[in-house]
Amino acid sequence: MLWYLFLAAVVVATGLHLGLGKRPVSASRWVEVLLLYLLVFFAGLGGLMAFLGHAFNGQAIALKIGWQPSPFQFEVAMANLAFGVLGILCLWQRQGFRTATGIGFAIFLLGCGYGHVRDMTRHGNLAPYNVGPVLWFNDLAIPLAILVLLLVRHHLMSIRAATPASNQ
Repeated sequence: MLWYLFLAAVVVATGLHLGLGKRPVSASRWVEVLLLYLLVFFAGLGGLMAFLGHAFNGQAIALKIGWQPSPFQFEVAMANLAFGVLGILCLWQRQGFRTATGIGFAIFLLGCGYGHVRDMTRHGNLAPYNVGPVLWFNDLAIPLAILVLLLVRHHLMSIRAATPASNQ
């Protein structure tokens, strides 16, 4: 499962970025860097890999999800490609770009998660790519972590903006 490799990469990249960086490590800096690498690895690389799977190995992917192959998989592939490109661009783009990428990606994955849960409860679909780590980790935990980090970052930025020392 590449998600676990991505998670390890996020931890290592965040640690190296903060440890080797010249700026002091504050709570807001830690949140910003962690958010960056979640977006780069999960939205960026994960999106590109999902694009490749749905676009070029669609039949096998559909069967692992417990679905029949469909032309709609190409549209899912294009959505994954879009988020893959946005996630990689987060390396160079900041502030509102990362927020928009994170919110869009989280909505996409939470929607996928809802669809998988609905298929599991309505049709008993227990296929490996419909439930298990794909559902709980990729479609629920990662997007929720991204949304929580976005909220924490917003809160910390609001506090910093309200502090008199930062308004000078």
